[in-house]
This record gives sequence, C-alpha cells and structure tokens, in this order.
Amino acid sequence: MRIIAGRFRGTALAAVGKGDAGAHLRPTSDRVRESLFSMLTHHDVVIGARVLDLFAGTGALGLEALSRGADHVSFVENGRVGQRLIADNIAKLRVASEIAVLRSDATRLGACSALPYDLVFLDPPYGKGMGERALNAARQGGWLCPGAMIVWEENAAQNAPAGFARLDARKYGDTHVTLLEFTPDP
Repeated sequence: MRIIAGRFRGTALAAVGKGDAGAHLRPTSDRVRESLFSMLTHHDVVIGARVLDLFAGTGALGLEALSRGADHVSFVENGRVGQRLIADNIAKLRVASEIAVLRSDATRLGACSALPYDLVFLDPPYGKGMGERALNAARQGGWLCPGAMIVWEENAAQNAPAGFARLDARKYGDTHVTLLEFTPDP
C-alpha cells in the first residue's frame, strides 16, 4: 500500500498484509483509492478540506487526502492494531501537526469539539450496519458541515439515510463506494 498522488506520492505505508480479520482491517486497494480520488477531484472537495476518517484502519484514505491538499485529517479508530498502524504512518510522513487521532467508537462520537468536517471517509466493517450508526452519530454530534461529502465503502451500495442525498454509487470488485452529501434540515 502506498500514497498514490500529491506531496507524499509513492510513499509506502505501514504494511498490514492482506488485512487483519480479527481487527476488521481491510485496506482499500490502491486501484479503488485511485478511482475514488478521481471522483473526489471531479467534485472539487479535497483541496483545503477538513477530513474525518471514520473506522480509519491504517489511515490510508485520510493520508491520501492530506497528500492531495486537505488541510487537516481526524482519524477515528478504536482498534489497537489500527491505532498502531495510523501512528506508524503519521510518523513516517511527519504530519503530526496536521492530524488528530481519536481513539473512540465511530458509532458513538458524541458532540464535536472542533470545527465541523467537509469530507468524510466511512469504511466500517462490512455488513454490520455500523456505517449508518456512525453517520447518525456524526450528524447528531455536529461533526458535519452542510454540504459535506461522505465516501461510504461497503459490500453493497448504500441508500442515503435521513439528512443525506445520494450523489453516486460505483462498484469495484466486491467493494461498493457510495457518495453522499449532507443535507441538514433548514
């Protein structure tokens, strides 16, 4: 796994092998990340963004966004293996001043104590219903800017929960990527 583009282009990230099933780590492949960031570039949402990476795992998605011009990334990861991999990757890239790591459950975020986020990566364990719970926690806790873009990876295309509009859905092998926009009630 490596950073595909931007200021850290070509940098190899901490190895997780084929994933860690016990820790529910299933890194997004380089091919899927490249396609995903092509879509995000088309929507012009990466440069200058505040990024929230829920179920961050290795942190590859958030770090790719940082490499491509995002201003800040907050990783939410409650697994020890994922937290160690994120810490290793932050140290490797020397980006601690641009990062926050929240060691908590993405489905129980509570109130946001920072500025809200423009871009959210949501890559929960597949098929457990955790993605929608995390989105609801982020919405209720004030973590999302109006119009925030959500990139949701799952094993099936996802419908937009209340407060979100579905913009696009793509399939890459057994990975489905659904793009949502946060549309808060007026």
